[in-house]
Amino acid sequence: MSTETPPLLEYLEKKGITLEDLIKTALELFVPHPGLETEVKATEMLREEFLDTLSDVNVSTLVVACFRAQEDAENGLIPGLSKERFMGRPGLVSDELLGLAIANYIAGVRGVFEFTRFDQAKPGILKKLGPITNDAIGGLVAGVSSNVYTRAFRNAK
Repeated sequence: MSTETPPLLEYLEKKGITLEDLIKTALELFVPHPGLETEVKATEMLREEFLDTLSDVNVSTLVVACFRAQEDAENGLIPGLSKERFMGRPGLVSDELLGLAIANYIAGVRGVFEFTRFDQAKPGILKKLGPITNDAIGGLVAGVSSNVYTRAFRNAK
């Protein structure tokens, strides 16, 4: 495995999101599984999976698009979406769809299931982010978390 920092991680760090933030967010909803019985083991596997996933240019494209959409929405630049409606909600579902797309790309239907858990609980860094970016990072964390559980279970057999 490369010791180089993935470019998406560098991008997220500039936005105030560290690898440790991502891992801690995933651990807040940690559930011991066969092959993944302790938080120490989970932390190790999450770190490895995050570094791998953060190196995927498709994940980078989706996550950066969400950050750009968040900025545009905050500045009233999305046609038909006023700043007031964006910040006040309800009715905006595209943020959820973007988070689901990221989770689905990373881990398929299992990632989508995990996204629902993270989206409802808003653990860790998610509660500090805007409406679109919290779903993007939620999708990232959910997809990675799901992959870790799947890999641990497979290796425990």
